[in-house]
Amino acid sequence: MDKMVSRRHTDFDLLMRLLGQARPYWPHLAALLVLSLLGTPIALLMPVPLAIVVNGLSGSNQIPGSWLSRLATNSLTEVLFLAIVLVVGLGLLDQVQKLATSSLGTYIGEKILLGFRAQIFGHVQRLSLGYHDVKGTADSNYRIHWDAAAIQWIAIHGLPPSFTACLTLLGMIYVTARIEWRLALVALAVSPILFLITFAARRRLRRGWEATKNLESTAYAVVQEALTSLRVVKAFGQEDREQGRFVTHSGKSIRARVRLSLMDGVFGLLFGLTLAVGTALVLFIGARQVSRGVLALGELILVMGYLAQLYLPVQVISMGIATLQDALASAERAFSLLDEAPDVPDKADGRPLLRAAGAVAFRNVSFGYDKDRPVLHDISFEVEPGNRLGIAGMSGAGKSTLVSLLTRFYDPTAGQIFLDGIDLRDYKLADLRNQFAIVLQEPMLFSTTIQENIAYARPDAREQEIIEAAKAANAHDFIARLPDGYNTPVGERGMTLSGGERQRIALARAFLKDAPILILDEPTSSVDLETEALIIQAMERLMRGRTTFLITHRISTLGKCDVLLEIDYGRVSSVTPSTSPATVDA
Repeated sequence: MDKMVSRRHTDFDLLMRLLGQARPYWPHLAALLVLSLLGTPIALLMPVPLAIVVNGLSGSNQIPGSWLSRLATNSLTEVLFLAIVLVVGLGLLDQVQKLATSSLGTYIGEKILLGFRAQIFGHVQRLSLGYHDVKGTADSNYRIHWDAAAIQWIAIHGLPPSFTACLTLLGMIYVTARIEWRLALVALAVSPILFLITFAARRRLRRGWEATKNLESTAYAVVQEALTSLRVVKAFGQEDREQGRFVTHSGKSIRARVRLSLMDGVFGLLFGLTLAVGTALVLFIGARQVSRGVLALGELILVMGYLAQLYLPVQVISMGIATLQDALASAERAFSLLDEAPDVPDKADGRPLLRAAGAVAFRNVSFGYDKDRPVLHDISFEVEPGNRLGIAGMSGAGKSTLVSLLTRFYDPTAGQIFLDGIDLRDYKLADLRNQFAIVLQEPMLFSTTIQENIAYARPDAREQEIIEAAKAANAHDFIARLPDGYNTPVGERGMTLSGGERQRIALARAFLKDAPILILDEPTSSVDLETEALIIQAMERLMRGRTTFLITHRISTLGKCDVLLEIDYGRVSSVTPSTSPATVDA
């Protein structure tokens, strides 16, 4: 079972927390509840027309305990007319009430669900990369899209109908008891059995749904992983293998759902059998009373009509509690994700930072993604504002991890990192990250236009500023040649563009941000020589006046740095200082 899901909440706690999420819509929910309650008197009146007709035909125009008896004491024609009017009127009222309830319920449910999903999505984005490195993104995606929907079901289809059913049940008991209290007592005698069945089903179904959702999340992860790595899958001809993985994991979740369906069916069978026994007892006793003249035939029919209405709310309440376990299992998973604390906390009283000078210092910094396997060991160095630090080393030596600590994607497990003499952890996180412009080895573009991708650094940038940034990044010429220019869509992850074009758009984004500190992580490693020359030329312009951290294997590029830092197995192995004021201390 997923470690994230630990039964920390009771059913009552989860319901209260879900209602708390729906607080902005409490007035709407109150209106929905009132509309739902209107169904109770309509349900109470539904059997009356039939009783009126039966008593009229049998010569008894009395409906015990009903104010309608005064309207049904004349001719048979009047009795039938009254019954027809009641049937049509009650049917119309019933449909209008259901239409209003459904429309309002859909509106409220969708708004509550959107708010809950948005809250979880916002929280997931703020969780540390360490969390996503371990958990992956597919499970979070599943919880946002599927588990979060529990709030909609509970708020709209769970609690209001159950509350209405309780009131309807009380009304049915009262009316039935007024007609014949002994039959009402017999009908209610089976209710404790129904609730015992429900209680037994609740715990088993809850455990089953938790396990099933974990299995479905795993199958969902297989699909996302295969589609995001589709080029690799196709390159190695592994489509059938990935399909097999999906079928295997999905098969497990299907078997789990079938077991739940069988379990639910067994409980439904016991439930239906108990209701049938209760109905049979009432019919048997009522028929004997009619034969003895104690009870009128119309009264028996009325009691049987109310009995059907009586058992309906009991069934809604009991089966609703069992069905609720599916929603509560999802709610538990959604709240478990929402309760995850970021590994990189943002201080409430953090120092604001408008624009840094760019002085950076690492002092005895160590870090490990896993506590038992450190990646960086006792790293110390200083870089003065505006200087360039070249970082070299073998793959896996810890180069990218070093700059990830600088941007606080992670926090060091030991030591401190300073920006302008202040520990990074003392700054407001948003202000700190606003000081960096990053260009990665594999530039990430979004499925939108070139203009919007460049403007991602500054969404409020003017069109001319975007064009100037593209020119500085040597990207304007190829963009201008495209049929739609800056309005050209780039496709998913920018795959309609070449690697060099994507990289130049990423550089344009960095130009537009105009941050005081620049991080370049292998920006020319996967482009041809001609494109590399354009990128290096743009990089040279971008690095001017900025503190720069350059990770690259290109000797020509490293030669332009003020200091060269070489990392070997997570330790500083050598330093090549120049005459610049930057200093490095291993």
